[in-house]
Amino acid sequence: MTAGTDSAALPVSAAPPVSAGIDPSRTPISVVEFDLDRGRMAPPTGVGRGGPVGAGPVFGLVRWHGRPLGVAQGELDGTAEATASLLAAVRREFADRIAAREAAGNTATPCSIPAQRSMPAPQVSVIVATRERPRSLARCLDSLLRLDYSNVEIIVVDNAASTTATAELVHGRYGDQVRYIAEPVPGLACAHNRGLTIATGEILAFTDDDVVADARWANGLVEAFQAYPRAGCVTGLIMPAELETRAQAMLERRGAFAKGFDVVEHHRSAPPHPLFPFTAGRLGSGANMAFTARALRELGGFDPALGTGTEARGGDDLLAFFRCAAAGHSVVYQPDALVWHHHRGEEDALAKQALGYGVGLGAYLTAALVHEPRMVPALIRRLPRGLAYARRDSAPDEQDPQAWPAALARLERRGLLSGPAAYARSRWHARARVRGTQPKGN
Repeated sequence: MTAGTDSAALPVSAAPPVSAGIDPSRTPISVVEFDLDRGRMAPPTGVGRGGPVGAGPVFGLVRWHGRPLGVAQGELDGTAEATASLLAAVRREFADRIAAREAAGNTATPCSIPAQRSMPAPQVSVIVATRERPRSLARCLDSLLRLDYSNVEIIVVDNAASTTATAELVHGRYGDQVRYIAEPVPGLACAHNRGLTIATGEILAFTDDDVVADARWANGLVEAFQAYPRAGCVTGLIMPAELETRAQAMLERRGAFAKGFDVVEHHRSAPPHPLFPFTAGRLGSGANMAFTARALRELGGFDPALGTGTEARGGDDLLAFFRCAAAGHSVVYQPDALVWHHHRGEEDALAKQALGYGVGLGAYLTAALVHEPRMVPALIRRLPRGLAYARRDSAPDEQDPQAWPAALARLERRGLLSGPAAYARSRWHARARVRGTQPKGN
């Protein structure tokens, strides 16, 4: 591997993509940050259990003056000498990337995003949908209140609550620092749409209750919107908060939510993939996404027939990315907008997640054609090249059972095939709720 690539595997394993070297059989793996300009390695603030890093494998985010450069892996024996040696090795591995940042004239801003200090700071409304997870939500809200960005409003949407635990947490612990609103209809899209009705910000940011936001998360989002005027959506980097279990490491090894460490503007004038914008999963994830209020409201918000909590199980974020791109906006991936995600720790939950991914993807593709039928000719034209590309792209996963065993791949394919029918049922249920009737069988 050459220095400056997105993944620096130290001292043994070798290749991109970002998390390719993670070995699920070696958990627990300590998640750390390598702050190269400060010569420091430590767990991320407010993310995991904290405390000193002991002996064993480590997986870390590499930073230079606070900005993400890539990831590195290594092995520690619990001594200060081993830590110093690993830090020095990481510094050598990323020397070229550091030099490129330095040559750009500043270290505080990525090369392709110029500083916009003369522009006013727009208000950012952060919307967090949650359901009966007050402990996880509190960790998320604590991180949002530590954001290094002053013009923020935080909104919690309590979705289909069966207890008063979330309301009591928000009102009792956070008072007027956090706005609370309930949404009785289950479904992540419904919850996000309810938050949209009360949000006052020019930028609407969405994250999940199992996420810890980096202090500069909002800054990264705003910088991208200011640097790319045609952007309707910005997505960001999602790093694992912990790799304590085999299931967590398997998900991260497969690529989980990682989209790299370079700023990328996705626009239909220069499609980055043969099936763009149908390949919305390459653009980002709903755990770390933001829209201009104008763009999202022009789209009518999120499709209430999609998302966790519906029969479709997911796809609400993908459809929003797709429709944003189809409307002529660009979708910008900004790695400086960083959050840490707590992956599910149990392998039975991973199986459920694999099936849900497949169902959500099938539902999203169906919804894309329902909402944007004018895109059907474009899909047909691009399909042969896109499928050939997809076959080449999927080959590494098929050869890597540690990343995604055959049983999980089968579950995902089964879910994909059932996605269109799941979306049809969910859409019917959503329409029935609007009419004030209850579908049979519920």
